[in-house]
Amino acid sequence: MPTSRSYRDSCGIARALDVVGERWALLVVRELLLAPQRFSELRHALPHVSSNLLADRLRELEHNGVIRRGLAPAEDPRVYELTERGRALEPILLALGDWGVDAPQPPPPTALSATSVLIFLQHAARPDPAAPPTNCRLELDGRVWTVRLASGRVQVQPGEPATAAASLRAEPKTLSAMLADPATLATACDDGSAAVVGDLSVIGRLLHAVTDPWPTGEQTGTSQERHSDMAGPHTR
Repeated sequence: MPTSRSYRDSCGIARALDVVGERWALLVVRELLLAPQRFSELRHALPHVSSNLLADRLRELEHNGVIRRGLAPAEDPRVYELTERGRALEPILLALGDWGVDAPQPPPPTALSATSVLIFLQHAARPDPAAPPTNCRLELDGRVWTVRLASGRVQVQPGEPATAAASLRAEPKTLSAMLADPATLATACDDGSAAVVGDLSVIGRLLHAVTDPWPTGEQTGTSQERHSDMAGPHTR
């Protein structure tokens, strides 16, 4: 059953934790930042949570106005999506990811969701703003994403791109490793852990937008330090 526990503390921090402080709650929010998801998709992205506990967290978050159920296309079942209030948690999650990068790694086996890597990519990558806009197709964990490089930013959206200069298929941990070291792209293609169709240099440009970001006035620190966003460098 959903929890009704409370800190019984009127401070805003305590009241926020009453809503999203239960275990797995913020990871559910993380998984919904880029796109609505079905229960089965959330269960796959969070393999170490039980179905019953995930159902409890979803009921609690829905009851507290953080998520809602929306209708996917007609052939799909109901999906969960963030409300406006839930989406307001995004900068908090990003800051939490930045803070947590120096925390010890958990013992194996560890999970890494596609959403986690894509959130990191979207917020860490800084491509050349003078380069022409380019679309890439990414296939991670059996789901397709459109990644657009334009105006010095990377934007990630669910679904097939209308056109794509290149397509990359890989597991989330493989993509994370390539974002930490683009040189591993060739090895991943050779051993079959990644597959590229189209212009290989476009994928290289995407990866280097993280490790060798185009300098902007808002950037500080080294490129290695900038790997401290949501996903972080998983080889660290």
